[in-house]
Amino acid sequence: MRDELLEPLLSAAVAEAEPGEVMPPVPGPAGWTAARRDAFREFHRSHFGGGQVGPAGSIMYAVTVGGDVVGGVRLTRLDTPVGVVETGIWLGRSARGRGIASAALRAVLDEAVRLGAHLVVARTTPTNRAAINLLRRSGAVIGVEQGQVQARFWLDEAFTTDLAG
Repeated sequence: MRDELLEPLLSAAVAEAEPGEVMPPVPGPAGWTAARRDAFREFHRSHFGGGQVGPAGSIMYAVTVGGDVVGGVRLTRLDTPVGVVETGIWLGRSARGRGIASAALRAVLDEAVRLGAHLVVARTTPTNRAAINLLRRSGAVIGVEQGQVQARFWLDEAFTTDLAG
Protein backbone atom coordinates (compact mmCIF):
# COMPACT_ATOMS: atom_id res chain seq x y z
CA MET A 1 0.00 0.00 0.00
CA ARG A 2 1.30 3.41 -0.95
CA ASP A 3 0.05 6.84 0.06
CA GLU A 4 -1.09 7.63 -3.50
CA LEU A 5 -3.54 4.70 -3.30
CA LEU A 6 -5.06 5.81 -0.01
CA GLU A 7 -7.56 8.34 -1.40
CA PRO A 8 -8.75 5.96 -4.16
CA LEU A 9 -9.11 3.26 -1.48
CA LEU A 10 -11.15 5.61 0.70
CA SER A 11 -13.29 6.61 -2.29
CA ALA A 12 -14.03 2.95 -3.04
CA ALA A 13 -14.93 2.33 0.59
CA VAL A 14 -17.23 5.35 0.81
CA ALA A 15 -18.97 4.55 -2.47
CA GLU A 16 -19.30 0.80 -2.05
CA ALA A 17 -18.95 -0.39 1.54
CA GLU A 18 -20.10 0.33 5.06
CA PRO A 19 -17.49 1.66 7.51
CA GLY A 20 -17.73 -1.45 9.69
CA GLU A 21 -16.79 -3.63 6.72
CA VAL A 22 -13.49 -1.88 6.11
CA MET A 23 -12.09 -0.49 9.37
CA PRO A 24 -12.24 -0.69 13.16
CA PRO A 25 -15.28 0.93 14.80
CA VAL A 26 -15.31 4.70 15.29
CA PRO A 27 -17.80 6.30 17.71
CA GLY A 28 -20.37 8.65 16.28
CA PRO A 29 -23.32 8.68 13.93
CA ALA A 30 -23.67 6.02 11.25
CA GLY A 31 -22.13 6.45 7.82
CA TRP A 32 -19.00 7.98 6.41
CA THR A 33 -18.62 11.07 8.60
CA ALA A 34 -15.58 13.34 8.29
CA ALA A 35 -14.21 11.85 11.52
CA ARG A 36 -14.63 8.32 10.16
CA ARG A 37 -12.89 9.24 6.89
CA ASP A 38 -9.99 10.72 8.87
CA ALA A 39 -9.84 7.59 11.04
CA PHE A 40 -9.77 5.43 7.89
CA ARG A 41 -6.77 7.41 6.57
CA GLU A 42 -4.99 7.29 9.93
CA PHE A 43 -5.63 3.55 10.34
CA HIS A 44 -4.24 2.73 6.91
CA ARG A 45 -1.25 5.08 7.15
CA SER A 46 -0.30 3.53 10.49
CA HIS A 47 -0.15 0.15 8.75
CA PHE A 48 1.95 1.12 5.73
CA GLY A 49 4.82 -1.35 5.74
CA GLY A 50 6.73 -0.69 2.54
CA GLY A 51 6.64 -4.38 1.60
CA GLN A 52 7.24 -5.66 5.12
CA VAL A 53 4.96 -6.27 8.07
CA GLY A 54 4.88 -2.65 9.19
CA PRO A 55 5.30 -0.86 12.52
CA ALA A 56 1.75 -1.73 13.60
CA GLY A 57 2.43 -5.38 12.81
CA SER A 58 0.47 -5.23 9.56
CA ILE A 59 1.01 -4.83 5.87
CA MET A 60 -1.81 -3.44 3.72
CA TYR A 61 -2.49 -3.93 0.03
CA ALA A 62 -4.93 -2.19 -2.28
CA VAL A 63 -6.92 -4.59 -4.47
CA THR A 64 -7.02 -3.20 -8.00
CA VAL A 65 -8.81 -4.24 -11.18
CA GLY A 66 -7.88 -2.55 -14.43
CA GLY A 67 -6.07 0.17 -12.49
CA ASP A 68 -9.10 0.95 -10.28
CA VAL A 69 -8.95 0.38 -6.53
CA VAL A 70 -11.85 -1.90 -5.54
CA GLY A 71 -10.88 -3.00 -2.03
CA GLY A 72 -8.15 -3.84 0.40
CA VAL A 73 -6.44 -6.80 2.02
CA ARG A 74 -4.02 -7.03 4.94
CA LEU A 75 -1.72 -9.35 6.82
CA THR A 76 -1.25 -8.77 10.54
CA ARG A 77 1.40 -10.45 12.66
CA LEU A 78 -0.05 -12.11 15.77
CA ASP A 79 1.84 -12.23 19.04
CA THR A 80 1.95 -15.99 19.48
CA PRO A 81 2.85 -18.43 18.22
CA VAL A 82 5.63 -17.22 15.95
CA GLY A 83 4.80 -17.57 12.27
CA VAL A 84 1.06 -16.89 12.61
CA VAL A 85 -0.55 -14.01 10.73
CA GLU A 86 -4.12 -12.89 10.31
CA THR A 87 -5.66 -11.72 7.06
CA GLY A 88 -8.69 -9.60 6.33
CA ILE A 89 -10.18 -8.55 3.01
CA TRP A 90 -12.93 -6.26 1.84
CA LEU A 91 -14.24 -5.42 -1.59
CA GLY A 92 -16.67 -2.79 -2.79
CA ARG A 93 -20.09 -4.14 -3.74
CA SER A 94 -19.50 -3.87 -7.51
CA ALA A 95 -16.35 -6.03 -7.25
CA ARG A 96 -18.01 -8.86 -5.33
CA GLY A 97 -18.95 -12.17 -6.94
CA ARG A 98 -16.41 -11.84 -9.77
CA GLY A 99 -13.54 -13.98 -8.42
CA ILE A 100 -11.55 -10.93 -7.30
CA ALA A 101 -11.62 -11.92 -3.62
CA SER A 102 -10.35 -15.40 -4.49
CA ALA A 103 -7.45 -13.94 -6.47
CA ALA A 104 -6.63 -11.44 -3.70
CA LEU A 105 -6.73 -14.16 -1.05
CA ARG A 106 -4.44 -16.42 -3.12
CA ALA A 107 -2.00 -13.52 -3.54
CA VAL A 108 -1.98 -12.67 0.18
CA LEU A 109 -1.46 -16.34 1.12
CA ASP A 110 1.51 -16.44 -1.27
CA GLU A 111 2.81 -13.28 0.39
CA ALA A 112 2.42 -14.87 3.81
CA VAL A 113 4.60 -17.78 2.65
CA ARG A 114 7.18 -15.31 1.31
CA LEU A 115 7.20 -13.56 4.69
CA GLY A 116 7.83 -16.87 6.48
CA ALA A 117 4.38 -17.47 7.97
CA HIS A 118 3.27 -21.01 8.74
CA LEU A 119 -0.38 -20.33 9.53
CA VAL A 120 -2.81 -17.67 8.30
CA VAL A 121 -6.05 -17.10 10.20
CA ALA A 122 -9.12 -15.15 9.14
CA ARG A 123 -12.22 -14.27 11.13
CA THR A 124 -15.73 -13.32 10.10
CA THR A 125 -19.26 -13.35 11.43
CA PRO A 126 -21.51 -16.41 11.08
CA THR A 127 -23.86 -14.36 8.87
CA ASN A 128 -21.17 -13.48 6.30
CA ARG A 129 -21.90 -16.45 4.02
CA ALA A 130 -19.91 -15.03 1.10
CA ALA A 131 -16.74 -14.78 3.21
CA ILE A 132 -17.25 -18.23 4.72
CA ASN A 133 -17.73 -19.76 1.26
CA LEU A 134 -14.62 -17.97 -0.04
CA LEU A 135 -12.54 -19.22 2.87
CA ARG A 136 -13.82 -22.78 2.52
CA ARG A 137 -13.30 -22.83 -1.28
CA SER A 138 -9.77 -21.53 -0.75
CA GLY A 139 -8.85 -24.48 1.45
CA ALA A 140 -9.30 -23.12 4.96
CA VAL A 141 -10.19 -25.28 7.92
CA ILE A 142 -13.32 -23.60 9.32
CA GLY A 143 -14.43 -23.54 12.95
CA VAL A 144 -16.43 -21.38 15.33
CA GLU A 145 -14.83 -19.76 18.39
CA GLN A 146 -16.55 -17.32 20.73
CA GLY A 147 -19.35 -16.70 18.25
CA GLN A 148 -17.01 -15.92 15.34
CA VAL A 149 -16.15 -18.06 12.36
CA GLN A 150 -12.43 -18.70 12.30
CA ALA A 151 -10.58 -20.01 9.26
CA ARG A 152 -7.10 -21.46 9.28
CA PHE A 153 -4.78 -21.87 6.32
CA TRP A 154 -1.87 -24.17 7.19
CA LEU A 155 1.08 -23.19 5.01
CA ASP A 156 3.63 -25.60 6.45
CA GLU A 157 2.78 -29.21 7.30
CA ALA A 158 5.57 -29.42 9.90
CA PHE A 159 4.03 -26.48 11.76
CA THR A 160 0.68 -28.27 11.88
CA THR A 161 2.35 -31.31 13.43
CA ASP A 162 4.23 -29.18 15.99
CA LEU A 163 1.00 -27.50 17.15
CA ALA A 164 -0.91 -30.76 17.35
CA GLY A 165 1.65 -32.73 19.23
